[in-house]
Amino acid sequence: MESSQSEMNILSNGKSHNLVDDLGVPMKMMPEEDQNGTQTVRFDDPEGGLENEGFLPSADGKKPIRFTDFEGKTSFGMSVFNLGNAIMGSGILGLAYAMANTGILLFLFLLTAVAALSSYSIHLLLKSSGIVGIRAYEQLGYRAFGTPGKMAAGIAITLQNIGAMSSYLYIVKSELPLVIQAFLKADPNSDLWYLNGNYLVIMVSASIILPLALMKQLGYLGYTSGFSLSCMVFFLIAVTYKKFQIPCPFEEFSHNSTAAHHSLNVSSHDLIHEDSHDDSHCTPRMFTMNSQTAYTIPILAFAFVCHPEVLPIYTELRNPTQKKMQKVSNLSILVMYTMYFLAALFGYLTFYDNVEPELLHTYSRIDPYDTLILCVRVAVLTAVTLTVPIVLFPVRRAIQQMIFPTKSFNWLRHIGIALVLLTFINMLVIFAPNILGIFGIIGATSAPCLIFIFPAVFYIRIVPKEDEPMTSTPKILATCFAALGVSFMVMSLSFIIIDWTTGAGLAAGAH
Repeated sequence: MESSQSEMNILSNGKSHNLVDDLGVPMKMMPEEDQNGTQTVRFDDPEGGLENEGFLPSADGKKPIRFTDFEGKTSFGMSVFNLGNAIMGSGILGLAYAMANTGILLFLFLLTAVAALSSYSIHLLLKSSGIVGIRAYEQLGYRAFGTPGKMAAGIAITLQNIGAMSSYLYIVKSELPLVIQAFLKADPNSDLWYLNGNYLVIMVSASIILPLALMKQLGYLGYTSGFSLSCMVFFLIAVTYKKFQIPCPFEEFSHNSTAAHHSLNVSSHDLIHEDSHDDSHCTPRMFTMNSQTAYTIPILAFAFVCHPEVLPIYTELRNPTQKKMQKVSNLSILVMYTMYFLAALFGYLTFYDNVEPELLHTYSRIDPYDTLILCVRVAVLTAVTLTVPIVLFPVRRAIQQMIFPTKSFNWLRHIGIALVLLTFINMLVIFAPNILGIFGIIGATSAPCLIFIFPAVFYIRIVPKEDEPMTSTPKILATCFAALGVSFMVMSLSFIIIDWTTGAGLAAGAH
């Protein structure tokens, strides 16, 4: 009997706890019939938050039964791809500009600090999840603060990820027609349907994003996530290669071929004089402070936003443990950290102070028909498109947790939520592109909550005071972490308000 009792107290992460005491909510043991009519026992959780992943003895006492919604089958590598794809966004295109306004050493320090803080934030989420046996961000909020906590987490995830998906599809709408036009050398003023961004974003959503978003499990997107990351690796290789091909200072492209030919005859003489006067513009700066430096801090602070995706990926991980998921997170952050720094470094060392907020636009100033850069633009568009389904999954899960918390999986609901979300986002991008500015404020509010504030306060509330009192080092660190998140929120909102009132802010601040 003692062995059976101990088995009933083992959580899915291997730690021994009393489930009723840990959860702090009344539960009933109720019989439940399976498809064969056999009665098993489950915990009755009215909010649907308990994962039921403990190991309970079977009726004959021979073999424990594992209660899960489904058994995780996603490999370690695929989980790294999915989380890395969730981290990687279009913000990588603006990091060279951020480095130009901070200097190499300050940029490296800030990027390293943000990567370490993101890893610590995921640690708090995973530890809270392990204590109560829950792998849903919204249900952690419920365990910590009841229904208000669940709703706050669900709304923050929904707004943050809808804003991200809107920005990604807006990039497709604005950039894909330009790429097609450059490849076909088409007249930009023509009314061809395949140069209309509204048509293209609908086609991309219906033919690529929707089928991927209808997958039942997030783990199935591991292959597309791997391909998406390979596109960004190609982007990084191209940026590195161009560093050694483009002279400094570079020569602007002229659309008039005659004028361009004439300028070539005199540019060599002019270039000699420009070099003698512009050496300072072709020298890397280790540390820089200017009016735009402060705007780069929020960009870097939110460079590793992946927290809404962490727990869904954890749920589908094969043989999941807190330690294994932390390794997935750390490896994903390390890979993205390396790519971020190298892309920013070589982009900055190519153009120095002339780099634009969107790096690829700077290359277009040299040659808008450069085949390599056009291929890079296609790769970036592909990566951005394949990121949308990854970001959609947590939104759908949050909506289900808020509106249908006790409902089991249903294909009609699964498909319907995806259709409604994509239709709504397409309508925003097509009919109300200016609303993206509103999402800038939403992102400045929801991102600090998801990255800093919620993981810290959930951890403080969920971890029993008997194990870690408020005066313990982990709780003090979590409190400081939450305070840091509040500071980032206030700073980001201040910069956005200043940017709107003065019109002098960083153009890439909306990510």
